[in-house]
Amino acid sequence: MNDTLAGWLQILALVGALALTYRPLGDYIARILTTERHLTVEKIFYRLGGVNPHVDQRWPAYLRSVLAFAAVSVLFLYGFQRLQNHFLLSIGMKAVAPGTAFNTAASFVTNTNWQSYSGEATMGHLVQMAGLAVQNFVSAAVGIAVVATLIRGFTRKRTDRVGNFWVDLTRITFRLLVPMAFVFAIVLVALGAVQNFHGIQQISTLVGDKQSLTGGPVASQEAIKELGTNGGGFYNANSAHPFENPNGTSNILEIYLLLVISFSLPRTFGKMVGDHRQGYAILAVMGLIWAASVALITVNELHSVSSTAGHSAGGMLEGKEQRFGIWASALFAASTTLTSTGAVNSFHDSFSPGGGGMTIFNMMLGEIAPGGTGSGLYGILILAVIAVFVAGLMVGRTPEYLGKKLGAREMKFASLYILATPAVVLIGTGTAMSLKGERASMLNTGPHGFSEVLYAFTSAANNNGSAFAGLTVTSDWWNTALGLAMLLGRFLPMIFVLALAGSLARQQPVPVTAGTLPTHRPQFVGLLTGVIVIVVGLTYFPALALGPLAEGLH
Repeated sequence: MNDTLAGWLQILALVGALALTYRPLGDYIARILTTERHLTVEKIFYRLGGVNPHVDQRWPAYLRSVLAFAAVSVLFLYGFQRLQNHFLLSIGMKAVAPGTAFNTAASFVTNTNWQSYSGEATMGHLVQMAGLAVQNFVSAAVGIAVVATLIRGFTRKRTDRVGNFWVDLTRITFRLLVPMAFVFAIVLVALGAVQNFHGIQQISTLVGDKQSLTGGPVASQEAIKELGTNGGGFYNANSAHPFENPNGTSNILEIYLLLVISFSLPRTFGKMVGDHRQGYAILAVMGLIWAASVALITVNELHSVSSTAGHSAGGMLEGKEQRFGIWASALFAASTTLTSTGAVNSFHDSFSPGGGGMTIFNMMLGEIAPGGTGSGLYGILILAVIAVFVAGLMVGRTPEYLGKKLGAREMKFASLYILATPAVVLIGTGTAMSLKGERASMLNTGPHGFSEVLYAFTSAANNNGSAFAGLTVTSDWWNTALGLAMLLGRFLPMIFVLALAGSLARQQPVPVTAGTLPTHRPQFVGLLTGVIVIVVGLTYFPALALGPLAEGLH
């Protein structure tokens, strides 16, 4: 009973904190994206980069800027890892192997933060701070920048300009992410997270054994990894490690951080399009899906029984920290897989078939409830376009969303967006399962082993980064395959989002008539929720049937 009460209280506290933040943070992000004022530090960066902040770009130029920035970032981060043993604060770490360096560079640049290595045994402090943590900031900023172009597509008319990538990137980083990460890093230190430059130290355990522990700038990286929905971890145990997540208070704070920006962006959307009701409708869909996921995972974990000796009662405690228990572990698991965060405070491979299956399904939804910073909002707006189109077909009317007609061109971009990520996931999973050597990487056979592979490609292509565990992914094949899945899963959808933004911006808005579908009412919330579940269900049901559903029925 005490666990149940504590579980409900932490959920209510989390929802209350997010509700209090929704309006001020959403409005602040809208001001960042619309103001014409440039800060002094921003002007310095524009001058160094040769950027004219007063000139907007067409969507192809915006896309080229995104891809060029990503390419340079991958090359820099790859080289940084390969040469880390020559830098200060390497704390004795060797150069990272080529396959792991490529996989990690692709992972952090794409906001995935999938890790095929143990952080405390592979990366020096300088690479962690100046390489990985920097990408935590800018990759999160890229997602918000891209969704800003889509919103501008709805608000602008008869123009081929959707914004300036370099201005968006700089403003979001310096005005939003850096100040918030600084404040919450201090809070995490106060709660007990580690923040120092210590190297590897030998300590004596209570039973007299020796153990190696690595210190480092953990709290500062923890703050931005959650805030930017990056994920990953300074330590291999991730947010289950007491140096990263010391107690129950830090645990609920980290869940709040990984949700707060993405749940506030619908307010930004409503503010920028001039109708807050549109933002509330999108928020309602996000909230419904998030609440359903939390409920289903929690119920599955509470009412399933682990096969591990000593855990024959009390629910699925295997793979969960006793500091957090089932309720906090389920809440973290639902929130992290519904965003593109990938941080974990328990091991999803140990979850029940129903609970583990929900974590996979959450990512298959496209991580839109609320999703990654920016990517969650543009994902659900694409699905809103699909929902409006479906409604238009049912009544025999040309579909319109926020005053913009959705013709053949717009629907092609939306359809390609919907198909891109599932294609990467299913082709990658099928290829891995068809290769004998790669099947040997599975710790388990049968449906659970298939779920491990399906989870890996779903996590990589949806830029989540969490792992099901039980799968050895350190070989060159896995590093390369998952690295490519991350890059394709991140940048293919962005191409179609930016193309759609450019197409919408060129249109002249049409007036609202009696036949216009209201997109701010409960009926539309229900329609959009149904389209999301049905589209995902039809796309991924065969794969889910072979994995978690088959295991659950066994």
